[in-house]
Amino acid sequence: MRTDVPTPALLVDVAAMTRNIERMVRYFAQRPSKLRPHFKAHKTPEIARRQLAAGACIGLTCATVAEAEVVAPLVGDLLIANEIVDDDHCARVARLASRSTVTVAVDSEAGVTRLAGAAAAAGTTVGVLVDVNVGQNRCGTAPGESAVVLARLVAAMAGLRLRGVMGYEGHLQPVRDRPEREARAREAMGELCATAELVRAAGLPCDVVSGGGSGTYDISGDVPGVTEIQAGSYVLMDTDYAAVGLPFEPALSVVGTIVSRSGDRVVADCGHKALTTDHGLPLVKGVAGARVTALNDEHAVLHMPVARELVVGDRVELLPSHVDPTMNLHDACYAVDEDGSIDVWPILARGYAHERTAAGNAPRL
Repeated sequence: MRTDVPTPALLVDVAAMTRNIERMVRYFAQRPSKLRPHFKAHKTPEIARRQLAAGACIGLTCATVAEAEVVAPLVGDLLIANEIVDDDHCARVARLASRSTVTVAVDSEAGVTRLAGAAAAAGTTVGVLVDVNVGQNRCGTAPGESAVVLARLVAAMAGLRLRGVMGYEGHLQPVRDRPEREARAREAMGELCATAELVRAAGLPCDVVSGGGSGTYDISGDVPGVTEIQAGSYVLMDTDYAAVGLPFEPALSVVGTIVSRSGDRVVADCGHKALTTDHGLPLVKGVAGARVTALNDEHAVLHMPVARELVVGDRVELLPSHVDPTMNLHDACYAVDEDGSIDVWPILARGYAHERTAAGNAPRL
């Protein structure tokens, strides 16, 4: 029962999550572009297993080597959509490539040479996407000839296989105005696809054009030439993405116990250590007029209408503003089915580790 769950804890509404998965699958089922769900959003193998089983997926996206190590037993095609340059990380990617198809993003000559060296030492082949900066101004080489130069270097390296290009329009995911978000995302993906054409014109392989996220899945995923979308947060949703107007349901909440009440001030045991506020304060689920006014390490302070007869010992659920880092704060989530039954799903890829075990639940140091 929900009341048996120790607080603070993550609750996953399995029915809502399943509807989110099915909605995304229906979108991609008849399109040239396909879905490569981002594992970093939830870091939970059981959720990834359900996404893959639903169809329309060509593999999984990861943000870290540790995530890829955890999820590799579930799928044969993994994209680490991140620059890998640390010697240990490169060696682990090269070893992982001996049992899975692994592709990594690169945006520098140093990244290419380090990755190639690790692959040569391991006797494996690592796939590569040239990371193109399409406006987020985080990682990525400049569109156009700069990307072609890097693609030539990748293609010349033993142990590496050039698969294509990627570009993440992350700066556009939270744009509230749909026409603006659509116009700017199409422009960003246009730059990416134009770069892909230049790579092909140089006689180099470019089968993969990867990008997108939950906020642009039905925009970037409809741009001719884009082959895959890396959406992740849609599966559980958060209040920041909900404000964008996406057609997905909130399936994740943090449940806390009320530990203090004084008039309209209520305090629950779910603070910064249970959910993050980088995208804003959480919302109170199912209590009209209630709102979170502050979070401390172990406490959420809420304004609660006096008429609400909630007392010390009662429970309250909060909807997080950002799925990914909130999941990373917990060892497990409690999956609640429609009949009220609860299963415990380990969040095996949370945190960092020098090297994951095959089970993914402990580091090997």
